[in-house]
Amino acid sequence: MSVPFDPRRELAGYTARRGRVELLDLPARRHLAVDGSGDPNTSSSYADALASLYPVTYGLKFLSSRELGRDYRVPPLEALWWADDMEAFTAGRNKDRWHWTVLTVVPEWITAEHLETVLGRVRDRAGGPPSRSVELRTVEEGTVVQTLHVGPYDDEGPVIAAMHDDAAARGRSLTGRHHEIYLNDARRTAPERLRTILRQPVTGS
Repeated sequence: MSVPFDPRRELAGYTARRGRVELLDLPARRHLAVDGSGDPNTSSSYADALASLYPVTYGLKFLSSRELGRDYRVPPLEALWWADDMEAFTAGRNKDRWHWTVLTVVPEWITAEHLETVLGRVRDRAGGPPSRSVELRTVEEGTVVQTLHVGPYDDEGPVIAAMHDDAAARGRSLTGRHHEIYLNDARRTAPERLRTILRQPVTGS
């Protein structure tokens, strides 16, 4: 039996070390994407986004395994976050001002046609389309700094600020959107054990 493709093991950028900021050059990658805004803890749009994203994510995995003969492990949840003022992430953590895109990475052999097939199956099972639009989108980040945060999401602020300071010390400027990769399932993991990759695209040299 062949070993399933595992994005966390085989794609660059899905490992990080606590207390260490790394500078990486990453290729463009395609993701399933759902957009929204507001506090992820209280906004119904965030719950709706996940409820739309996951059936499609699993549907593509099953299609790939059963119909294409190429199995892969379901990738971790990711999200892009941004606001008009970056202080909303670092010092203020004003979540009502956040915008976001939730993501799951897609293996290179999955096509737009495969997505349309799965969306049709999801609509048939649910009696209608997902509550929020699920798109196949290319994310191009290029050079990034990233580190690992261990602990509650609400404690990320100082780690993000330190990562930004490290980028500045390297002569880099922040660009693009703050990116997080969730290595645990928050529903089944104690807050102090949550492991989150924090990533920020940068420019300069």
